[in-house]
Amino acid sequence: MRFSAGPRGVWAYVRSAPGTYVWLLVLFFTTVAVHLMSAEFQEEFLRQRSTNINELSDHPVRVLISSAMWIDGWWTPYLVLYSVFHAQVERWLGTVRWLVVCVSAHVLATLVSQGAVWRAIRDGSAPASAADTMDFGVSYGLAGVVAVLTYRLTRPWRYVYAVGVLVVYGVPLSVSRTFTDLGHFTAALIGFACWPLTRLRGREVRNPKETLGALRR
Repeated sequence: MRFSAGPRGVWAYVRSAPGTYVWLLVLFFTTVAVHLMSAEFQEEFLRQRSTNINELSDHPVRVLISSAMWIDGWWTPYLVLYSVFHAQVERWLGTVRWLVVCVSAHVLATLVSQGAVWRAIRDGSAPASAADTMDFGVSYGLAGVVAVLTYRLTRPWRYVYAVGVLVVYGVPLSVSRTFTDLGHFTAALIGFACWPLTRLRGREVRNPKETLGALRR
């Protein structure tokens, strides 16, 4: 499929990745809703949809789903990131396999990061209030998708891209060592581990120029 400028080209591209753009639409409306809330109400509202230890203990399924429907900040950057990464992976792998990567990265990275928080509280290196910390958003799923896109490239570009992914998510973990940094790095590793889902899913892109050019097919 060729991408052409204008409304028809944009609409064709959106239709080729329905899951990505339905998710973006949900994020648009929830972001608008958040910005209309008072500061006090917003904090409590988002805390109840956070995948912290308290909420995971009481409502694990609900918060794992709802936490992926809210973002912190403006919506516009996610429009770019979803179009560059999520849409490309969904078009390549298909909606079902793309969703498997997203859900696996989001859920498993959340459990690993909050497990680290629980252990820190148990060991006394973190306060008990950390069990009620804010932890919501779509960045874990995005990290998994960014990593799995490695297998869209042929060698040697695949290795260059993979090293870049490890640097982007590994350096913050080595420097600040927060639970979110651990979650992002874990999500990237999960994305790498999704290699079996990428087998026989169309031709590989040979170099970064063709990767950008894939937006036009």
